[in-house]
Amino acid sequence: MKKIDYAKVDWQDETLWLVRGKRDRLAKSLPEWEKLRDAASRIKLYSTSHLPELLDQFETKARANGAIVHWAKDAEEYRRIIGDLLQSHSVKRFVKSKSMLSEECELRPYLESLGIETIETDLGERIIQLMGSRPSHIVLPAIHVKREEVGALFEKEMGTEKGNCDPTYLTHAARKNLREYFLSADAGMTGGNFAVASTGEVVVCTNEGNADMGTSLPPLQIAAFGIDKIVPDRESLGVFTRLLARTATGQPITTYTTHYSAPRPGAEFHIVIVDNGRSRILADPEHRKLLNCLRCGGCMNTCPVYRRLGGYAYSYFIPGPVGINLGVMADPERCKADLSACSLCHSCSALCPAKVDLAEQIYRSRQHYCSSAKKKLLSKGMGFVMGAPWRLETTLAAGPAGMKALKALGASWGKGRDFPDIASQKTIKKLRNDK
Repeated sequence: MKKIDYAKVDWQDETLWLVRGKRDRLAKSLPEWEKLRDAASRIKLYSTSHLPELLDQFETKARANGAIVHWAKDAEEYRRIIGDLLQSHSVKRFVKSKSMLSEECELRPYLESLGIETIETDLGERIIQLMGSRPSHIVLPAIHVKREEVGALFEKEMGTEKGNCDPTYLTHAARKNLREYFLSADAGMTGGNFAVASTGEVVVCTNEGNADMGTSLPPLQIAAFGIDKIVPDRESLGVFTRLLARTATGQPITTYTTHYSAPRPGAEFHIVIVDNGRSRILADPEHRKLLNCLRCGGCMNTCPVYRRLGGYAYSYFIPGPVGINLGVMADPERCKADLSACSLCHSCSALCPAKVDLAEQIYRSRQHYCSSAKKKLLSKGMGFVMGAPWRLETTLAAGPAGMKALKALGASWGKGRDFPDIASQKTIKKLRNDK
């Protein structure tokens, strides 16, 4: 079993909690914050209940703007559409900005199998790509990677100075490295934070500007988004842009909020609209509110379980509270064990900018998928032992046998994962005395 780096765990916990604190300060600075959340929830519910009309309106407007619109029912069709587009344009080098939809549909491995060099241009995503890994957070994909690790990685991949892990230096090195790809790319792609039905615009919110760089030079531009990203009009969009950055990163607005509507002169602009299971969520009355999600990552920043475990402890590509719910909807057999990775503290539901009842949905799914007699017995056993300090201390006082019993009780979710060491009786007493 891999040894857990507790210093790194504490560092990630503190960093994400810092982001959560910034969000709280900005929210409190707006007297209308709760009214904005109410409005976001209502607009999203309206959008999902009028999806056919809004999507048709978006397509009509987008085509009138000069864009070429494609529809993909699932991940396979999404990959095929983009792969065929790139091959028909003889694309050899492809740059893309962060898109969780492309992670969901495993686009990059598919394109690489076609011989198309695919470069992630978001700095966090680029770090993850060079590490041969996957994002651990939907907004802060490399939050788990410390700057010393980035310095060593860039030294190997970009020839930076040995031992230099200064963030400014590393950022400049990455910018210089990526510029070569921007200048030589045959095509560029972004995701879409929002799609405005009344104007046919795809709106992308970023802090680095790499999405704009990647789509400003190549002759072929692609934007792809899920059907849940549709919003009725620009007035509705204004509600979401006021909520998104404040909740995601604790800033008033993203540095760049770009509206893509028409192709540049001499270029082509293709839009891919994707379902991939979203209609199935919409048809489920208990879970359809998941389509309200703005993908801000706020539920991860506040979740005490995610902050300590990190993204790689979860089965689905999106971790945290929203990922638990989406994973169970997408692949219940593979992801149902993640339902136990929730304390039901309801912090995620209380924070969500679009008022998705994340904790409530986890609870309902837990009753459905985790109701076996064995799981109930293990859960009750852990609850009994952990429910009173003296019972926990008595168990730990049994030495290795007690530790083994605790790990056995926790194995219903801990199977295949790193189960952390449990503090000894001596440590617990010391902590209590220190307080």
